[in-house]
Amino acid sequence: MLRPFAAFLCALLLGSRACPAQSKPYDIVVYGDSAAAVAAALQAKRQGSSVVLVNTTKFLGGMTCSGLSASDIFHREAVGGVAREIYGRIGRHYGKTYVDYFEPHVAQAAVDALVKESGLVVLMDEQLDRGPGGLTKQGDRIASFRTLSGKVFAAKVFIDASYVGDLMAAAGVSYTVGREANSRYGETLNGVQRGDDKPRKHYTQRDKDHFIKDVDPYVRPGDKASGLLPFVFAEDPRIGEGDHRIQAYNYRLCVTTDPANRLPFEKPAGYRELDHEMLLRNLEAGDLRFPALLHKLPNGKTDWNSMHAVGTDYVGANWEYPEASYARRREIEAAHELYIRGHLWTLANHPRVPEAIRKEASAYGLCKDEFRDLGGFSPMIYIREARRLIGEHVMTEQDCKGRRAAPEPVALASFGLDSHAVRYFVTARGTLERDGVIWNVPPKPYGVSYRSLIPKAGECANLLVPVCLSATHAAHGSIRMEPVFMQLGQAAAMAAGIAARDGIAVQDVPYPLVRDQLKAANLPVEWAGAPAKAKR
Repeated sequence: MLRPFAAFLCALLLGSRACPAQSKPYDIVVYGDSAAAVAAALQAKRQGSSVVLVNTTKFLGGMTCSGLSASDIFHREAVGGVAREIYGRIGRHYGKTYVDYFEPHVAQAAVDALVKESGLVVLMDEQLDRGPGGLTKQGDRIASFRTLSGKVFAAKVFIDASYVGDLMAAAGVSYTVGREANSRYGETLNGVQRGDDKPRKHYTQRDKDHFIKDVDPYVRPGDKASGLLPFVFAEDPRIGEGDHRIQAYNYRLCVTTDPANRLPFEKPAGYRELDHEMLLRNLEAGDLRFPALLHKLPNGKTDWNSMHAVGTDYVGANWEYPEASYARRREIEAAHELYIRGHLWTLANHPRVPEAIRKEASAYGLCKDEFRDLGGFSPMIYIREARRLIGEHVMTEQDCKGRRAAPEPVALASFGLDSHAVRYFVTARGTLERDGVIWNVPPKPYGVSYRSLIPKAGECANLLVPVCLSATHAAHGSIRMEPVFMQLGQAAAMAAGIAARDGIAVQDVPYPLVRDQLKAANLPVEWAGAPAKAKR
């Protein structure tokens, strides 16, 4: 029999319709598509909370299992808890104690096994109903939410561990999309970051994601009347100026040069040479850098990521994604896949591509033994940023650079403040350039505040947000690594358990109680080791 509170919610939400079993009130409901969601739900299960993981995709683990196989860890000692368990399981597959680079299917097996052994209740492929009544609140608390399948989830505390923050947005808390002006939080790396502020001859390795040759921006070179190439903008942005644009997305690909396992890059249906004209012109102008960041993986495989002036990042094509409908998001994802498949085919086959680059690119292909149902193509678009909470504490570059200590730390981050390009624009000289690229390595691992995981007091008393956390665009670029997200998800579950047990708001959870649990779970929050290394 349903408890009275659940029966009341069921009647309130569904009227005369039958109440699904999922409407019983859990202590904690974790919603999301990330490895952080898995870490949060596992922690909730282990601490004795009643919990369900409402997973929005058809697989677990998010980008950790979707091609982001270079885990971007500067310091292994800064990683603990469930994240370290997952990397340890992956490592044991290769006969090692721990690995930073791995095959996607090995990561998937590690995550799946950990979840199966835990007995965690997981519902797959369930998305929040973002229409009227999809989420209900009683005062400043979420009472329940409904998914598109009609299931209703009630809980004492909710964790939004999604990459886009749909649950957070539906709860009506403060959040932002895009780049803050530098002046907003006293930063230097936020807002517009132009790549044309010095002559080409002074460009260094730090400028590796900018144009190093002059490239014409017009459809017909030199003819302004012909219009600009796709996703090129004429405006002249000012450094440090804020906007609602976000850094580029792509798909992180697992590729191989093994002929027995290689699927050659094919020309996709819908291919347009115009979409790759910028790449071709850049190569013809003499920028002969191979436009990819390649990380070697076990068994002859490679993690292929975007790099240099024109890579697999589909710059400017994702700005509406965070707030878009599900249908529109699928369209944006399909456009990214078409662009990337076209980019790969162009590099490997187009006669305007220099022979040496064609030869190198054509040696690679997608892997037959990865993502078999998708022909080797990764299942999840790499959402580098979307919505970001504006919570009790906003993480800024001051926290990342060690100029202040974030209050009540619950995880360590150490990756560089990193943003891929946000847009292409035409310089005053009439050439192409990229806006938005930043790369600045913190002096040492730094703490990420518990206060950055929770909304402002009075907005929502029972919601934690470990992925779309409260951080500026610049700071989020450092925090947004998968190991950090997993640790933040686990810490969020600890706090959620205390809030559920004691009937208090997440804003009132005593930090010493969380700190004790962090220590017990081997989740480091202070750094006493060597400075960070500036790798990428």
